[in-house]
Amino acid sequence: MSGKYEIRFATSAPLEKTLAVMLQVADQGAPAGLAEADPQGVSARAVEISGFKAKSMGTLELIAPGGSAADRLLLLGLGKPEALTAHDWLRAGGAAAAQFKSSSKVVVFLDAPGLQVSARQAADFALGVMLRGYTFDAYKTKKKDDDEKLPKKVAVTIVTGSHAEAAKLLDDANAVAGGVLLARDLVNLPPNVLGPVEFAEKARQLEDLGVEVEILTEKDMDELKMNAILGVAQGSARPPRIAVMQWKGGKAKDAPIAFVGKGVVFDSGGISIKPGAGMEEMKGDMGGAAAVTGLMHALAARKAKVNAIGIIGLVENMPDGNAQRPGDIVTSMSGQTIEIINTDAEGRLVLADALWYCNDRFKPRFMINLATLTGAILVALGNQHAGLFSNDDELAARLSAAGEATGEKLWRMPLGKEYDKMIDSKFADMKNSAGRHAGAITAAQFLKRYVGDTPWAHLDVAGTAMNSPSSEISQSWASGYGVRLLDRLVRDHYET
Repeated sequence: MSGKYEIRFATSAPLEKTLAVMLQVADQGAPAGLAEADPQGVSARAVEISGFKAKSMGTLELIAPGGSAADRLLLLGLGKPEALTAHDWLRAGGAAAAQFKSSSKVVVFLDAPGLQVSARQAADFALGVMLRGYTFDAYKTKKKDDDEKLPKKVAVTIVTGSHAEAAKLLDDANAVAGGVLLARDLVNLPPNVLGPVEFAEKARQLEDLGVEVEILTEKDMDELKMNAILGVAQGSARPPRIAVMQWKGGKAKDAPIAFVGKGVVFDSGGISIKPGAGMEEMKGDMGGAAAVTGLMHALAARKAKVNAIGIIGLVENMPDGNAQRPGDIVTSMSGQTIEIINTDAEGRLVLADALWYCNDRFKPRFMINLATLTGAILVALGNQHAGLFSNDDELAARLSAAGEATGEKLWRMPLGKEYDKMIDSKFADMKNSAGRHAGAITAAQFLKRYVGDTPWAHLDVAGTAMNSPSSEISQSWASGYGVRLLDRLVRDHYET
């Protein structure tokens, strides 16, 4: 799934007609590979004149001097070696890939003076290259002139002393990249193309990787009395679906771990309709379901030794004559009743039935749900962190650590009885909205009523899954947030 990049690790590589990329840490002299790429030492003077200081992710491009077999030379700074994190190696790969441009052959000298590069760091660098290479232009009929000149395939050779061990990790990197890019594609697709039925079929394609996939139809949901999710869907001409994905890579006796995603393929707000400005972005209101689907791809593609469940609730929220109204009361699968205050607080209704169904059927070790749930979390945390709510300190700590390691950061938010009272209803067991104050927290309190005593975490990814800021590893409107985070969580703590 490395896309246009054909990546391999080696101890050496020919430099004829290549872009030669050399990594350099601050205050450690000339980078490895420079003597080979420039045997006459001409470029050293150009580096000196430029004032290149090898600051983190800084680059210096040089036309290859006479006597060099390469076409171009690129120096990539890493900053101080003691400050380098795992995420920085992804960033370095992305920063390098941004400079590949028209080159069809690239050689990267990964080892640098003053730096011992591990196989994992080398694999992370390769993953960064793959992630930066993503583009979504399937619906552009006219390409830019510069795009037309870019090669369809780029051969990337990464030269490092840890090449043998790194090569063993390349399949894992490809698996994770595949999951992230799948999640990005799903969020980027237009809503007229990706409805609930079409999304469910995308999930079904994971059967090719060995995932067991079951699709629940509207009739199935009715028999299960999933009236919360059905209430959201009733205003749309497109029927809802629930996709149940099972990866059985662990021991048969091991209880599964579970991931649940909100998949509102388009959210008009329903009768409580949203303002028109920016409503087109509501095609991304299924970012949680996209992340769960991408995670299941990653786990299956790398043959993770774990039993994992992925459940995604797929609906469209529309305002037709049959749409759910403010003031309606619905009975969820759990038997708890919900007064509808605002039909634009629909994601928690989808998750209520999906979480209850997951817990009741699979008895998982824990459940983690992901949802682009509230604008309130975007107000609180912006685009840099997703909100983390949990009833289990160990699970929350492990998620936070995985977020730091992957750069997909989380910030833990509070839960409490005082907030819980805010969603009590005069007419039903609860209401689906408590208003603007503490909006992200009261949404989490709502979900908490559907998980029982099972360890659970809710990730509000409204600020991180879509309309995400550009970075070295992503120039996409859809970031694929959550796939690498949760894959790291599983890898570190839950594989047998």
